[in-house]
Amino acid sequence: MNTAELFARPVLGLRESDLVFSAAKLFFAYGLGNGLSFPMAVGATAVLMAERSMPEAVFKRLRERQPTVFYGVPTLFASLLASPLLPARGELRMRLCTSAGEALPADIGKRWTEHFGVEILDGIGSTEMLHVFLSNRSGQVRYGSTGFAVPGYELRIVDEHGQPVPVGDVGELQVCGPTAAMGYWNLREKTRSTFQGPWTRSGDKYSVDADGYYTYAGRSDDMLKVGGIYVSPIEVESALITHPSVLEAAVIGRADDAMLVKPQAFVVLKSGFVGSDALASELQQHVKAKLAPYKYPRWIEFIDELPKTATGKIQRFKLRARAA
Repeated sequence: MNTAELFARPVLGLRESDLVFSAAKLFFAYGLGNGLSFPMAVGATAVLMAERSMPEAVFKRLRERQPTVFYGVPTLFASLLASPLLPARGELRMRLCTSAGEALPADIGKRWTEHFGVEILDGIGSTEMLHVFLSNRSGQVRYGSTGFAVPGYELRIVDEHGQPVPVGDVGELQVCGPTAAMGYWNLREKTRSTFQGPWTRSGDKYSVDADGYYTYAGRSDDMLKVGGIYVSPIEVESALITHPSVLEAAVIGRADDAMLVKPQAFVVLKSGFVGSDALASELQQHVKAKLAPYKYPRWIEFIDELPKTATGKIQRFKLRARAA
């Protein structure tokens, strides 16, 4: 009930007249709220789909059922935009979209809004907190950020000693709110590490700016230290996907011959493009033009698809094992 009353009603503005469709399935905490508890709380109608959330299946439901609210994940939004089946702006009835699971790259959000005239509210939640606790708002979307705390939740960003970091600095995001889990089943040490008094450690690195917008920097385990300076893999990935040839990208850390960690990128190309040394060099220059030069990927490997969980999250540990 708390997730519906604190997020679905005030942030998403869900109402009885809405017809909602979630690409995330009910076994995923994000999908459970999207497709079950939220519509039931307000009397709305939900479209459930047994098939995998591939572009053809998703577009079929968007066209035939005409949902007013569509919940997706970043990798799916990217695939939909790249699909030749992409509907025209006037074919659909969406008034709102949401994204969670991973940070939504700014380029994808902007292109979606330009095409459909509909905002994507990027947010972050966790199974430990049941649903989204940090989200953008309609009319206040700032693509590239995750927005503000959901009403009823408190957020803080701390350093490795648990002390608050200055505005603009990166630290660990912690959340306090009424939907926190009591602990992990039969995992006492993990429970004590994650749930600390009223605060739940998210495991995500974030910064907050002077306007109060929170920006994702990556999972704590995924952050790279290049030349003694932390580099967010999300920042490099977001730069890569602005190149017209790139559909998806994932960045990990890899040690060079001197055992110094540098970024390595795995890139999935759009249909019609072929990986080559020349294209890899072009992508490296593209990143250098957008970011500080030391952040560019020293190695680029073209692959057919990125390894992902059933909920669409990139499995970077498999990419690290592949690069080892």
